[in-house]
Amino acid sequence: MKAKNIFHCILTCALIVTILLISYSKTMASKIKEESVNYSASGVTLKGFIAWDEIRKGKRPVVLVVHEWWGLNDYSKMRARQLAELGYLAMAVDMFGNGDTASDPAGARQLTSAFYNNPTLAKARLDAAIDKVKEYPLADAGNIAAIGYCFGGSMVLNYAKLGADLKGIVSFHGGLAGVPAHPQSLKAKILICHGGSDKSVSQDDVDTFKRQMDSIHADYIFKTYANATHAFTNPAATKLGKEFNLPIQYNAEADKASWNDMKSFLTRVFRQ
Repeated sequence: MKAKNIFHCILTCALIVTILLISYSKTMASKIKEESVNYSASGVTLKGFIAWDEIRKGKRPVVLVVHEWWGLNDYSKMRARQLAELGYLAMAVDMFGNGDTASDPAGARQLTSAFYNNPTLAKARLDAAIDKVKEYPLADAGNIAAIGYCFGGSMVLNYAKLGADLKGIVSFHGGLAGVPAHPQSLKAKILICHGGSDKSVSQDDVDTFKRQMDSIHADYIFKTYANATHAFTNPAATKLGKEFNLPIQYNAEADKASWNDMKSFLTRVFRQ
């Protein structure tokens, strides 16, 4: 009996050690480092947010995150952290300057209007962000992509059309009407993650975008997620929609599916 008890004790101890090792391994699998950074464009101070995994070694691809019309807030930072966990050097950019954010749609429209009216302004802000993130020794300067949400999706799409030297861009529920695309300038591959019930983007905009991309033989993927509205990836969308009477709602299924589509897309463009 004593031998049997000792055997059970050894098994129990081994099991406990295994559980502890697994727990420790998961804890040490990633260690996200994050910091706020100041940079500038045309005399305007911009306040970005950079995240990376300290456990991983060596250079890694860079992914910019361009915020919704609310500005650089916790949602954008959360996405940057998630990208860091995937092994990227992620930078949530400040498009408005001075870290400005909007608390209501009227304020958001005021902050975003200048960028819709002048796409080159957005290009200058994104160029400045890339210059800043390239200062990091971890940055693989030859492998840069950008993702954007709503307003940010429109901005990264325009950025690509204006000839940005990016491997790819991903637009999550962003607007599709913008500057025209030319085969000589479009270098980035494109992934559009569009809500099938998005009332902010017309079917005419969708059809026009596809025709234009097809006409120049662009490398693009257009994904539509059923029953997904504008802002479908943001967990706060449902509350914001009710508060401000906006046709937006969070869709967990579409959020997960589009994020997985983005992961596959980034893996592909960075390998090529």
